Amino acid sequence: MWCCHLGAPDRLNCVTFALQAPRTCSKAKAAQQGIPLRQFVTEAVEDKLKTVHAVGQKPWLKHMGKLKDLHKETARINKVIEEAFEEVDPEMWALETRD
Repeated sequence: MWCCHLGAPDRLNCVTFALQAPRTCSKAKAAQQGIPLRQFVTEAVEDKLKTVHAVGQKPWLKHMGKLKDLHKETARINKVIEEAFEEVDPEMWALETRD
């Protein structure tokens, strides 16, 4: 019987299923981590389910708000850029005269 937490953390949902996987490979990986094969497979399934869920989300949202402490610096830089681009170079916009 394989169990994992789905939904509310106080409810434990269990599923029984047959697993076809190369035993030697799975057992070796579990042994390297020092955990039983059952725990290794359970963690692998849980990790896969988390990954599938995360793909449906907008991955860029995890970065939102990380630079909020730089708000004043961003405003200062934007002001400098705005001031620089408000200056008009009259020579650049002068009509060319032909000789």
